[in-house]
Amino acid sequence: MALPQLSPRTLVPYACKPEESRGRQFDEPTSPTRSVYQRDRDRIIHSAAFRRLKYKTQVFVYHEGDNYRTRLSHSLEVSQIARSISRCLGLDEDLAEALALAHDLGHPPFGHVGGDALNKAMKEFDGFDHNAQSLRVITKLEQRYAEFDGLNLTWESLEGIAKHNGPLIRHGGNTRLPPAIAAYNAENDLELDTYAGLEAQVAALSDDIAYNNHDIDDGLRARLFTLDELASLALVEPVFAEVDGRYPKLERQRLIHEVVRRLISLMVDDVLAETQRRLEEAKPASVADIRAQDRPMVAFSAAMADHDRELKAFLYKRMYRHDRVNQMSNKARRVVGDLFGLFHDQPGTLPEEWQSRMAGAGTAASARIVADYIAGMTDRYALDEHHRLFENGTKK
Repeated sequence: MALPQLSPRTLVPYACKPEESRGRQFDEPTSPTRSVYQRDRDRIIHSAAFRRLKYKTQVFVYHEGDNYRTRLSHSLEVSQIARSISRCLGLDEDLAEALALAHDLGHPPFGHVGGDALNKAMKEFDGFDHNAQSLRVITKLEQRYAEFDGLNLTWESLEGIAKHNGPLIRHGGNTRLPPAIAAYNAENDLELDTYAGLEAQVAALSDDIAYNNHDIDDGLRARLFTLDELASLALVEPVFAEVDGRYPKLERQRLIHEVVRRLISLMVDDVLAETQRRLEEAKPASVADIRAQDRPMVAFSAAMADHDRELKAFLYKRMYRHDRVNQMSNKARRVVGDLFGLFHDQPGTLPEEWQSRMAGAGTAASARIVADYIAGMTDRYALDEHHRLFENGTKK
């Protein structure tokens, strides 16, 4: 029985079309049932790095409560928003979803605090960047397939992961690239001086929308700030007034959800309107025209960008720098720093499969391997390893 053949979907001319993909680094037979971007998405979902996001911090470490977001639930929320925006804009939803699901694969344990601690430990060895680590994960560290390392994703997926926040090389500037990106780009040009396609831009802004709003939800749930304090923000105040006016006796948790879902809708609607405005002004005819622009096409309006900055500043002060969060952050820094120092100085303390990759204690190459190992840890595993090695073992 012959399998049904895929029919190309109707996309706007400047979308990343799967049938026009630049392909994969290693040639593979095409799938009769999935587009190349659907296949990328599926490989990301089946990766070990994706599964480990379940026990990686968003803001709260996993043991602080079952209802708080993790990197995994955050990535799923980003993908939902990215698909919705892409559908409205006539873009390839599968590519946007793949990029949303992959964008945090390089995050180490303990969120941004863990990344900062690992970057500090790697200061003498070109530092650590979680975006670059995501590219390293999907091109090198995932070892599942018989014929290649990594996931062998399409060029467009790799481009989107590397530069979803914009060009990495600015014309006329002396740009220092993270080693993982520089090494891959030397073999496979990702055109780092241009913007990525619209699907990558959608995934990047969907990330902002998702984490702003679920951090509001988690922050209120943890009682790090009050509803009244949040309602003082210019974006939030009219939304609270609308919900309170319609449901004057609504219980607290339902009130929070009603406010958050309306805020997400406001931000999504704003992105759609501003993006359409920019596209009508630029009149792109192809994805090459999108890459050649001197600014992103997917963006907030000026007014919403101001609201976004005010909201981020509020969350930074009232949530990310809250004493409760800082207590765990201080421990996280110590755990990551201790583990790096021990593994780098004494490679014999690493698991056997990682010892075999080392190039001698104290070398830059070995430091990168240690960073790979630590970045792949979940919060739980990092805490357990630190307890085993520093309280019950090597450093007791």
